Amino acid sequence: MIKKGLVAFAILFLIIGCEKNDDSNDSSEEMVNENPSTFKEIGSLTIGGTGAAEISAYDETTKRLFTVNNSSTNKIDVIDISDPTKPTLVASIDLAPYSGAANSVTTFNGKLAVAMESKINKQDPGKVVVFETSNYALVKEVTVGALPDMITYSHDGKFILTANEGEPNDDYSQDPDGSVSIIDIASNYAVTTLNFASFSSELATLKTKGFRIASATNNFAADIEPEYITVSADSKTAWVTLQENNGIAKIDLTTKKITQIFPLGYKDYSLAENAIDISDKDGAIAFNTWKLKGMFQPDAISNFEMNNVQYLVTANEGDAREYSAFTDVKRINNSSVVLDPAIFPNAVALKADASMGRLNINTKMGDIDGDGDFDELVGFGARSFSIWNGATGQLVFDSKNELDRKANDFGVYDDGRSDDKGAEPEAVYTAKMGDKQILFVGLERADAVMMYDISIPTAPKYLQALKTGDAPEGVFYIPASKSPTKRSLLVVSSEGDGTVKIYQPDLN
Repeated sequence: MIKKGLVAFAILFLIIGCEKNDDSNDSSEEMVNENPSTFKEIGSLTIGGTGAAEISAYDETTKRLFTVNNSSTNKIDVIDISDPTKPTLVASIDLAPYSGAANSVTTFNGKLAVAMESKINKQDPGKVVVFETSNYALVKEVTVGALPDMITYSHDGKFILTANEGEPNDDYSQDPDGSVSIIDIASNYAVTTLNFASFSSELATLKTKGFRIASATNNFAADIEPEYITVSADSKTAWVTLQENNGIAKIDLTTKKITQIFPLGYKDYSLAENAIDISDKDGAIAFNTWKLKGMFQPDAISNFEMNNVQYLVTANEGDAREYSAFTDVKRINNSSVVLDPAIFPNAVALKADASMGRLNINTKMGDIDGDGDFDELVGFGARSFSIWNGATGQLVFDSKNELDRKANDFGVYDDGRSDDKGAEPEAVYTAKMGDKQILFVGLERADAVMMYDISIPTAPKYLQALKTGDAPEGVFYIPASKSPTKRSLLVVSSEGDGTVKIYQPDLN
């Protein structure tokens, strides 16, 4: 009897143990057999005008979105999505008492963290303000680096990280260091802020691989401008885009140290697969090759792991600097842009508006022999998404000109932006759906999101495109296991028209 009882107990223990293990691994999500090619809009809410819905974050405990709203007064709007077909504005968190302007939000386990730049002087240190998501009570207020532009929790909830862009003022009399702040929650929100000064001795090598340092002061630490952060699933590593510098930095969260800078090199627009439309004055959408290079200059970044290899995905938006004391951008048709006649014998024709004339180039690059004319032309951004090896920084895949071509096929390509950044990839977000790794790419000027299956990182597969609000900035995915309906949801926040849209895929 005792032996039979023990056997029965062991069987029961194994059953319970297996059930617990399944739950902890979100196996319930595997049971939702959804088709990632079939997302459709199911809900929409407009919360204001321009600047009203830049970034949103979802709190599972309250089933609410927290959305930055800078359209009039500085606040966080709270949106109930317990029924995602009827998103409802239920409250707002007034940020006036904190003397800052919100740039980004993130949530974890009932806490909301808001990144705020100084409202008095943008070059002063910024702050992170933490609230309860249940009653919006203040939890903590801490100081971080200047101009915290993006904020995220680590996946284990132990850290809050901010990318502190540290932009200069217009005359460059103030140019704070670009930095990353790591907030250790268990240590009473102690802050470690890292700058990049220790890498200044590597500048010569970094520059040969496409990294860019150029400003009125040429101060390495101040010239670095962190833009966006992604954290590995094990919360041990973070990667930060350095957009204006054309690089990515890798951070060890265990030691709280920046360990590497990956220079990203250039894209070659003379290759047929990279052909782009670069004129907004030619009366047509025409994809052609050009004697031109482009810095990748990513904005958003996300990561995923496949076969024990960590990969990074970037939205290669591009960005120039335009200040009274320092400007690095001009159109090719500008009279001060002189092309080397030996390399560009057809310079007069190239400078026509219907040819290359309208394209913006970097004026601090390209004069290789120092004689005052341009021996090569370097543009801003790569008009693509790219996949990189997270350990080495090596390029694994680039979407070439597919985003612009697909936007054109979808009827949303804006020819008026051809001279600048095309469809303008702004946001990327990776998510696991069943056995597939899915990528969402937000296109700011095409007002669309495109989806890819990136389960094979070297050969992503296009799935579908969705129309969004005006200028989508925030794109994120809520897995079925955390969704209020137990169905996967895609949430897109658009700062151009202050609209938040929610999408859901069909079941197979």
